[in-house]
Amino acid sequence: METLDPILQPHFETVLARNPGEGEFHQAVLEVLESLGPVVRKHQHYVDEAVIERLCEPERQLIFRVPWTDDQGRVQINRAFRVEFNSALGPYKGGLRFHPSVYLGIVKFLGFEQIFKNALTGMPIGGGKGGSDFDPKGRSDAEVMRFCQSLMTELYRHLGEYTDVPAGDIGVGGREIGYLFGQYKRITNRYESGVLTGKGLSYGGSQVRTEATGYGTVFFTEEMLRLTGRSLSGRRVIVSGSGNVAIYAAQKAAELGAQVVACSDSSGYVVDEAGLDIALLKQVKEVDRARLSAYAEQRPDASYVAGGRVWDVPCEVALPCATQNELDADAAQALVTNGVLAVAEGANMPCTPDATRVFQEKGVLFAPGKAANAGGVATSALEMQQNASRDSWSFAHTEERLRDIMVGVHERCASAADEYGTPGNYVAGANISSFLQVADAMLSLGVV
Repeated sequence: METLDPILQPHFETVLARNPGEGEFHQAVLEVLESLGPVVRKHQHYVDEAVIERLCEPERQLIFRVPWTDDQGRVQINRAFRVEFNSALGPYKGGLRFHPSVYLGIVKFLGFEQIFKNALTGMPIGGGKGGSDFDPKGRSDAEVMRFCQSLMTELYRHLGEYTDVPAGDIGVGGREIGYLFGQYKRITNRYESGVLTGKGLSYGGSQVRTEATGYGTVFFTEEMLRLTGRSLSGRRVIVSGSGNVAIYAAQKAAELGAQVVACSDSSGYVVDEAGLDIALLKQVKEVDRARLSAYAEQRPDASYVAGGRVWDVPCEVALPCATQNELDADAAQALVTNGVLAVAEGANMPCTPDATRVFQEKGVLFAPGKAANAGGVATSALEMQQNASRDSWSFAHTEERLRDIMVGVHERCASAADEYGTPGNYVAGANISSFLQVADAMLSLGVV
């Protein structure tokens, strides 16, 4: 595991001082800077021309209140954010997250990660992120609609297909995107389908967008294993989470011949040795919006462990697909002890720095989220492409484009790791490759 180069230490201390109390953002910045020592030693001009400082300071940060009325007629107030972090490569691109944990530090961490993730795709998109501390759980469709309409009434003035293009994230799915787009269209009197991605297929959405993050994570994992002469076929796989990313990661892994035996939610985890029934999992989580225990109740041979840790289930491939910092060093050691070969982050920064260190020290193939889960935003960019050309692609064609993009992401990470003396280190490779692309673009554009 890298340590921070002395040249970069003052830059990180500046980030800490200027962004107090934003632990997730500090963690994301440190993880990138730890990889850049060899780069700045070789290319001093990145330091001399303040590229690091510019990268760590968002171009724009928006914070605003969102007033709305619940079904009982009571006025509710939430806080919303949009951090437009870096537009050197294209319009700001990144999701909106609706969850009680959302605050500025979370949004900045996600936006900072998005800069590098988007660069790795090779698509012309910059990095941004947004969200609100609104919790859609337990809210009626009418309440969610009123909240989304109120949020967009403020946010719309900052968006545009050439300016800032949000998408979904935790708590923001097709329902929310529809309400947001409807209000944007109503306010602007324009049908700019490229201003939001993750839309329904009936109004400008893309095939594979729902599946993209999970599918992409598995495609990247497949490439990691292939490079070492192994395959995903026949491997025992576990997935954390049971939302969109987890479900479609499990589905694609199974399609490629893996045996996916476990997944989790915030209450515990389920083990199904026969292999997860993806259709039932979708019914329980996406249609019924029930707890994962309902899956086990309908599968006689499946077992549900309340409050348990899915990382204790023996596996060869682990795909953390739930949320940030869900997998710590103790869980990482349990996976290593049980014979894990590869770990790929389907969520954003789900492994703590100590967990990442365990995997790297033990020789486990480890793919950071900015590389492994780039398939979601890549397919969002494909959606933008279709919207711009007034076109619509088939599922098979779009999935093939996604696979090609993920193979390219893997190649960029592996090549950069080799070039800068850390072969097999996908964390360093992802950070270095994306940094070079963004930094060079920034310098080309002048001091802006």
